[in-house]
Amino acid sequence: MREVDVVIVGSGASGVFAAYEFTKLDTDLEVIMIDKGNPIQRRNCPIKTGKVENCIGCEPCNIMNGYGGAGTLSDGKYNITTNFGGDMHKFVGREKAIELMEYVDSVLCDFDGADSKLYSTASSDLKTIALRHDLHLLDARVRHFGTDRNVKILEKMYEYSKDKVEMLFNTTALDVEYIEDEKKYIVTTNRNESFKCKNLVLASGRSGSKWVSQICGKFGIKCESNQVDIGVRVELPAEVFKHITDDVYESKIVYQAKAYNELVRTFCMNPYGQVVAENTSGIITVNGHAYADPKLQSQNTNFALLVANKFTEPFKESNEYGESIAKLSNMLGGGVLLQRFGDLVKGRRSNKERMEKCFTVPTLKATPGDLSLVIPKRQLDSIIEMIYALDKIAPGTANDDTLLYGVEVKFYNSKVEVDSNFQTIKEGLYVVGDGGGATHSLSQASACGVHVARYLNESLS
Repeated sequence: MREVDVVIVGSGASGVFAAYEFTKLDTDLEVIMIDKGNPIQRRNCPIKTGKVENCIGCEPCNIMNGYGGAGTLSDGKYNITTNFGGDMHKFVGREKAIELMEYVDSVLCDFDGADSKLYSTASSDLKTIALRHDLHLLDARVRHFGTDRNVKILEKMYEYSKDKVEMLFNTTALDVEYIEDEKKYIVTTNRNESFKCKNLVLASGRSGSKWVSQICGKFGIKCESNQVDIGVRVELPAEVFKHITDDVYESKIVYQAKAYNELVRTFCMNPYGQVVAENTSGIITVNGHAYADPKLQSQNTNFALLVANKFTEPFKESNEYGESIAKLSNMLGGGVLLQRFGDLVKGRRSNKERMEKCFTVPTLKATPGDLSLVIPKRQLDSIIEMIYALDKIAPGTANDDTLLYGVEVKFYNSKVEVDSNFQTIKEGLYVVGDGGGATHSLSQASACGVHVARYLNESLS
């Protein structure tokens, strides 16, 4: 057994920025970070490299796990805002949260070395136009690096931090024990290794949310039942949304559907991007990426339309609910289902023949099918209503050849009870980033890692 000062479980956005901050502070603490995935140099999805057409269930999934976490191969978009993307401001205050996100932005820009644009929705005319059609554009500043540049930034961050913070990959944390007499934790791994530490930081992200819940339950740490977002990934010709994406890039638009009063929102907009499959614990869902290099861009724009499902007592299995819907899609389509919007509203499934006549060329190979057999009626009706609403500000959104991929599910961990430094009631046990339910974005998760690293360095030095 090896004893160190700090163990970080997970090298996603929170872990990466905690490691960066420990390095920058030149801490005297001995810090180890472990992750079940691969180092960044080996994070290659076989679909993206052209070896296979469909998800083959790699374990671990290179899209979801490894250095940088799920954000590494995303579109490299960082939203500087407290209006969405998590509740970090409820723990550290709104001013401090923005300050930390701006710090994260400055670090990323320094490693990027290029002149990336910072978009803003606050001064956009789109906000006024959207309101005329009962659509609500949320304020944010958005920095977009693109998948390609984001990977290069993270590679540089790895090189910067690796000599100060030891990083172990393909290493899964299996369990955590607490030695009461010593006030220390023991983390056991799949490599028959164990690490003893006084300070344990759980930064395992959404993919590790179940494990975090189990550890919290073991130590009597309170977790609030959270939500699960269910929806589809929309893909259409980039020209349809060009006037919006050129102006604000990421347009976070919220609409209250009339039929059920459901809130539907756009999420993760990727101009000239690609739709991708994700493997979360064996369940295949869909997401989107975008590149900065024009040579790697497509002719389409994609974005998610999500309906938030918040459950009341006695139901507490929100993630399991989302998983069951994703499993239906996997069962019917062997993975991701694809349907033309025109086929959906006409009540017929998309098939090979109809897809061959489709003017919008899909960027992800998926199985033509019928999403109405998978997504519950109230959510699907709300999504359809949102598409017609978006058509008023982006004519062409409701065209028959608009593509819908399903399902897209955003799993959230139960909100873990923590203090202003993200420490639980168990002294020395911290839960940070998306895995703790407090953050839901790259900016906030990264800022969370910085905050905890600073606190540990100051309090332990």
